[in-house]
Amino acid sequence: MMARFTAAAAMVALLGAGCGTTTPPLRGDDDAALALARDSIIVDTHIDVPYRLHERPADLSVAADDGDFDYPRAVAGRLNVAFMSIYTSAKSAAAGESFELAEKLIDSVESLVAAAPEKFAIARNPDEARQQFRSGLISLPLGMENGSPIRTLAELRYFHERGIRYVTLTHSKSNHISDSSYDDNKQWQGLSEFGVAVVEEMNRLGIMVDVSHLSDAAFWQVLDVTDVPVIASHSSARHFTPGFERNMSDEMIKALAANGGVIMINFGSSFLTEEANRYSTERSDAEDLWRADKPELSDDEADEQHDAIWAATHGPYPFADISDVLDHIDHVVALVG
Repeated sequence: MMARFTAAAAMVALLGAGCGTTTPPLRGDDDAALALARDSIIVDTHIDVPYRLHERPADLSVAADDGDFDYPRAVAGRLNVAFMSIYTSAKSAAAGESFELAEKLIDSVESLVAAAPEKFAIARNPDEARQQFRSGLISLPLGMENGSPIRTLAELRYFHERGIRYVTLTHSKSNHISDSSYDDNKQWQGLSEFGVAVVEEMNRLGIMVDVSHLSDAAFWQVLDVTDVPVIASHSSARHFTPGFERNMSDEMIKALAANGGVIMINFGSSFLTEEANRYSTERSDAEDLWRADKPELSDDEADEQHDAIWAATHGPYPFADISDVLDHIDHVVALVG
């Protein structure tokens, strides 16, 4: 691994980096978009497969019955580098279980690769991703969503050895590293002192800093601290969802670009349109009150039951569509290219 602006940071630059491929041709290869997809390495920096497998084990080397990722769909969509999200919740952190859970999720990706080495491989740097692309393999690099498992810099170095190549510093609640965009408790007014040290060590090791989920103050502090480009692994444009701190403002997108960084648009409907965002927020707030006396329900059970109740009185969820995704992409292109 290279130090400072590392091999890991260069991995995102693979998006659009053309080289040969051994995968079969797409139908309609005369179309410019399909030709670009055929000849370029396409990267998705946030796929929630590991936690999904932890909750519902499945063989993703063949077509799966649920979820949004498996090998046949990755090949059909020309997805080449799929960052596996090693996600630990604020609840697991509060229970002191996040380190152990992160270990299990990394193990699950390694098991997926071991079971289908002719289809998948873990990429730890851009050269490996390029080689796997030429070999017709789907690369599965690792990104950690929520830095809660990292209590010391030694643990950060340990997870680097295990293959982690980006860390989303926080998630739904402010943690010991950074304040969260979702949390009213801005305990650090940005990053903690330890969080500053984490960013500096990530720069040195070659782990990308992911600013998705961070509070605005934490985002600006990251840009002040970092020596290398950072990423937003799954954020969208706040221009379309005014007041939604989880998305990035135009000023933040411009600053990210000036830093040399990359924003990957989140396809979730609540990130894309003001209508879906408002519906999601109101439904979530109502669910928190509704489930206060239902501790026996799991998160999935509560979501399913309350969603049905909410839809019966407030109408169906107003899903966004592909045109909304393209609006966000066009907006970012107009701002920064």
